[in-house]
Amino acid sequence: MDHPQPTGYLKTMLPRRDFLASLGAIGLAVYGRPWSPTIVRLDVVGIQLYTLRTLMERDAEGTLAAVAEIGYREVEFAGYFGMAPGRVREVLASRGLRAPAAHVGFPEMGDVWNRVLDAAAEAGHRYVVTPWIAEEHRSAEGYRRAADLFNRAGAAAASRGLIFAYHNHDFEFVPLGDRLPFDILLDQTDPALVQFEMDLFWITKGAADPLDYFARYSGRFPLVHVKDMAADGTMVDVGRGRIDFARIFAKADQGGIRHYFVEHDNPTDPLDTARRSFEYLSRQDR
Repeated sequence: MDHPQPTGYLKTMLPRRDFLASLGAIGLAVYGRPWSPTIVRLDVVGIQLYTLRTLMERDAEGTLAAVAEIGYREVEFAGYFGMAPGRVREVLASRGLRAPAAHVGFPEMGDVWNRVLDAAAEAGHRYVVTPWIAEEHRSAEGYRRAADLFNRAGAAAASRGLIFAYHNHDFEFVPLGDRLPFDILLDQTDPALVQFEMDLFWITKGAADPLDYFARYSGRFPLVHVKDMAADGTMVDVGRGRIDFARIFAKADQGGIRHYFVEHDNPTDPLDTARRSFEYLSRQDR
């Protein structure tokens, strides 16, 4: 389906295009091994609320209460589902939750972007994350223009004590000539102004290795989406697939990871997915 660009925090959610049947081979560097269950444990587990969007639409505050009851301590928003930013902060505090990040629309500089940043600051976020570059802009020149815009958006965010970041899918790993779009964005953005949220499912789908990026762009990935992949390339609950999270998380300091957000784009039972994923990440021995 088409992917319209949201404007500010008033949009309910950011729709996403389904690439499950699309580009590239599965990243063997990430899990090119005889499969066995990965043992990981995170002290603080977060969740991207896009996973629970159908529930958030019906009862945002009740869904946040359910998330806290499972044991999550951090959430990442993708729209506020009718709540004002100040109310977002109040509800989170009442449930013992933090929201260090939120997905927002593609930066539109000027008053629109200023309103987005003001809302993020009022809600208590630290990071504002753009998760999408429209298809018509996915040329080498388009990515260079996006990088320039991201630098300006990041400077405006920094002036308010916020950090701008970009979230990848798999299309950033389709070569344009001899370059990958993801590399263009990383190389042409200022590390002081622009950070990245690495989606572990989509980078794997794009046949790239997270550790390669941690080594080449150390410290640029303070946020990760923890999403798992089955052998057939489909998205599954965390712990039900073959991505070697232990291998990736062992290099968290090199990558700069500070926040881990569970996500599933199309769960059959969103709360069950949230529960299973939390249990896998938080209750196993290392």
